[in-house]
Amino acid sequence: MTLKTLTFGCRLNTYESEVMLKAAQEAGLGDAVLVNTCAVTGEAVRQARQAIRRARRENPDARIIVTGCAAQTEKETFAAMPEVDAVLGNTEKLEAVSYRALPDFGVSAEEKIVVNDIMSVTETAPQMVESIDGHVRAFLQVQNGCDHRCTFCIIPYGRGNSRSVPMGAVVEQARRLAEQGYREMVLTGVDATSYGADLPGQPTLGLLAKTLLKRVPEIARLRLSSIDSIEVDRHLLDLIADEPRFMPHLHLSLQHGDNLILKRMKRRHSRDDALAFMTEARRLRPDMAFGADFIAGFPTESEAHFENTMRLAEEAEIASLHVFPYSPRPGTPAARMPQLDRALVKERAKRLRTAGEALTKRHLDSLIGTDQTVLTERGENGHAENFAPVATPELEPGRFITARITGHDGKRLKADFLDA
Repeated sequence: MTLKTLTFGCRLNTYESEVMLKAAQEAGLGDAVLVNTCAVTGEAVRQARQAIRRARRENPDARIIVTGCAAQTEKETFAAMPEVDAVLGNTEKLEAVSYRALPDFGVSAEEKIVVNDIMSVTETAPQMVESIDGHVRAFLQVQNGCDHRCTFCIIPYGRGNSRSVPMGAVVEQARRLAEQGYREMVLTGVDATSYGADLPGQPTLGLLAKTLLKRVPEIARLRLSSIDSIEVDRHLLDLIADEPRFMPHLHLSLQHGDNLILKRMKRRHSRDDALAFMTEARRLRPDMAFGADFIAGFPTESEAHFENTMRLAEEAEIASLHVFPYSPRPGTPAARMPQLDRALVKERAKRLRTAGEALTKRHLDSLIGTDQTVLTERGENGHAENFAPVATPELEPGRFITARITGHDGKRLKADFLDA
C-alpha cells in the first residue's frame, strides 16, 4: 500500500504536497498517486496530463487523484481523462475528509469531481508539517490566493482571493520545523508580499519575517519565495540592511521591461520602479543577488518592447532569469488580445534565455575568489547565501560548509572546501 506525490509548479505546491500526503495517510488511503498540478502556462497543464498518463502506465492498480491549480481551473478536462479516478480542488486536497470520501472506480466524470468555488474561501488555515521530503530547506506557507488580476494570469481562479496565515501559526510551524533540524526556511505564498492585509492590525511580510527571526533563533537562514517589489515594506528593507540571517537573494515577479506592456499586463509597477527597488536593495546590501520572472511574446509586444526587457535584465544585472514564453490562458483578458505568431514567441523566449545564461555566467564570474557559506543538499549540490548553486563533495545534506570559490561550469560554482 503506497502513496506517491507528483508535484508541479511553485514552492507553495511543494509545501502543500506534504500536507496532502499527511491528509491522505490520515484518511487511510493507499495505493494512490496524488498529482499536484500547476496552471501557470498551457505547457504546465500539458506536462501534467503527460505525467498522469505515465503514472497510470507505471501504477496500473493505483488510484490517480489529480488536484492543484490546473485541476481547479480545468476540472472537466482532467475528469475526462480515463486514467484519472478523482479530481480534488485546491481546498479539498488539504483535508483528510476528501480522501475518505473518494468515489469508487467506474464512476462518471461528474462524480469524479470534488471542487468547490475557490472564490468563496476567505481564510487560509495553518497547515502543520514536520518535514519536507527530499529538501534540506523548509517551506512555510504564509499566504494563499491573489487579489490582483494581471491580464495574463489564471492563478487567482485556481487559488482564490488573498488570505493570510495568522502570524502566531507561522511562528509555531517554524518552531516545529526547527525542532526537526531545518536551519533554512523559505516563506511562500501566491502573492507573499500581500501578507497580512486581511489580518487584524494588518501586519506585513517584513514584520512577519522580523518576528520569525526573533521568536525562532534556531533559524540560521530565512528566504522569501517570489515577491512583488512594489509591495515591499519598510520592515523588509530593514532586514535587507541589518539582518545577516536574512539571505541576500530575492526573486522578483517583474514579467516585462517595457512600461506599455506592463500596463497591458495590468502590473502595478513601472520599469523605473523595478530598477529603483533593486538599486536601493543593493545600496543596503551590496552582495544582494536577484532572480526574476519574465514573459516573452506577450500579445502586442513589438521588437522594441521586447528589447526593453532585454535591456532591463542587463541594466539590473539580474543573476537568473525564469523565462516563460507567453501562452494564452482561456478566460484571461490577454487571451483576447492580438496574439503573436507562436514561432516568434518561442524565438524571443530563446533569446531572453540566452541573455539570461550570459548574465548568470557574469554573476558566477564575480564570485570567483570569494568565500561563501554553503548549505549542502543531496546529490553533491549546495547553495550559497546568495542562492548561487555550488558543486559540493558528497556530504551529509543539511550541513553548512565554507567554500572558497575557484571557478564555475556556467551553471554551478566550483570551490575548495575549507571545513568539509
